Amino acid sequence: MDLQGINIIGFNTSSEGTVALQAVNPVSGETLGPLFYNATLGELASATDLAEEAFTVYRKKSGQEKADFLKQIASEIEALGDDLIERYTAETGLPAGRAQGERGRTCGQLRLFASLLEEGSWVNAKIDTAMPDRQPLPRVDLRSMERPLGPVAVFGASNFPLAFSVAGGDTASALAAGCPVIFKAHPAHLGTSELVGRAIQKAAHVTGMPDGVFSMLHGDPELSQALVKDPIIKAVGFTGSYKVGKLLFDIAAQREEPIPVYSEMGSTNPVFVLPKTLKEKGDAIAENYLNSVTLGVGQFCTNPGIMLIQKDDKFMETLEVKAKEAVGGNMLTPGIKNAYLGGVENAKKYTKVIAIGKKAEGLTGVEPTILHADYQTFKDNPHLDEEVFGPTSLVVEGNSKEEYLEIAKNLSGHLTATVHGSEEELVEYAELLEILEQKVGRLIVNGFPTGVEVCHAMVHGGPYPATTDSRSTSVGTGAITRFTRPVCFQSLPDVLLPDELKEANPLGIWRMVDGDRKK
Repeated sequence: MDLQGINIIGFNTSSEGTVALQAVNPVSGETLGPLFYNATLGELASATDLAEEAFTVYRKKSGQEKADFLKQIASEIEALGDDLIERYTAETGLPAGRAQGERGRTCGQLRLFASLLEEGSWVNAKIDTAMPDRQPLPRVDLRSMERPLGPVAVFGASNFPLAFSVAGGDTASALAAGCPVIFKAHPAHLGTSELVGRAIQKAAHVTGMPDGVFSMLHGDPELSQALVKDPIIKAVGFTGSYKVGKLLFDIAAQREEPIPVYSEMGSTNPVFVLPKTLKEKGDAIAENYLNSVTLGVGQFCTNPGIMLIQKDDKFMETLEVKAKEAVGGNMLTPGIKNAYLGGVENAKKYTKVIAIGKKAEGLTGVEPTILHADYQTFKDNPHLDEEVFGPTSLVVEGNSKEEYLEIAKNLSGHLTATVHGSEEELVEYAELLEILEQKVGRLIVNGFPTGVEVCHAMVHGGPYPATTDSRSTSVGTGAITRFTRPVCFQSLPDVLLPDELKEANPLGIWRMVDGDRKK
């Protein structure tokens, strides 16, 4: 593979900076070439200026043209072949199977958005035709639809080098909406980012997109903050820690023109197991729970960080035995490992250790840790509700339905909540489900939260502090409207209207016309 360590600025590349980064294999500690140079503020300005120019053209591209662009990106990523998989595994320590699966998810997501654009009805077109004879006042012709916001800044996540990275969900949904993207690469997978960034650049060339529709920059926190502050940027997509996500949100809110920041900042994804089901299926629940806790070495935003049960000694004995056999793995960076170990040590001050699993060999190797607290301890220490990123989880034992309900009421916002129970129990605990609906973006019954399907119905979001905007999702086609706004056109001549709003409906999309849904 021919990696150059460059920043991508529209159809050009650049490396004017003097500060260089180098990728590191988190298992062996081996440094990986080449050097990647942080972008300068001048290079950032070039990228935003190009994006502003590109927006004047790209915003007017048809749904089919944008769909062709997204499909070409997917094809170019697939054309990278083994080079992409080899660099991914070297930079992350993750197995090739994980890399191949994530590549498939990324390309599938791009094609899903392409199909959404080709169908076209996502724009939510609404038409209220003129009623000149209406009394006491006539009504003018009014037509509205979703329109793109403008250039979007996207920040790569540490834990998904493809699916939440350069061509991931934030980039795909922003490009689908008609917004140019300036992507800030994550330092944990520099080479992987360059390969995918160049694939997007090539796809833009092939499909005739404007110069500046996509740029990718390496940089430090100063560059990240400058990107959010730049007045050309009209929205931000971020997946990562609460600390950084909240910082970017605050910076954007303090701008002369505040802009939306869609920060997905993690979650402990509580799992409630109802008493009868725990007694009947405790063995399977313990095994599946541990599998979900340790999946991806606990580095998914949907790993279950809390399980809530009513006191059951037999289940706790089963869980202890199985947890001791749970195998850890290598975390994505030394910094993530250190944060995990620190988080576990802090939690131990208020909890008891049920079991410690088997530690993985390697520079960033860790072992799973399952902790325990009773209801009162959990209630008295609300910080135990906070995420510890890694293969750990806290089992909270209560004594009654009332304690379940009290815990649920006091939960902060999360991405998911899960309830295990029979249909009879679920009806009995309907109040619990009603409370949890107000706390999360996805409510799960008799499953586990890891595994986020990319589809139309998915909601990967939730109330603060899981995200900075509970009305949105970062996975699935609903993510597109984060980067649009509704615009109403009053009394415009038909020839000047977007095709989606023209009287003849040339695109054949579904529209709301005078209150009726029709084509």
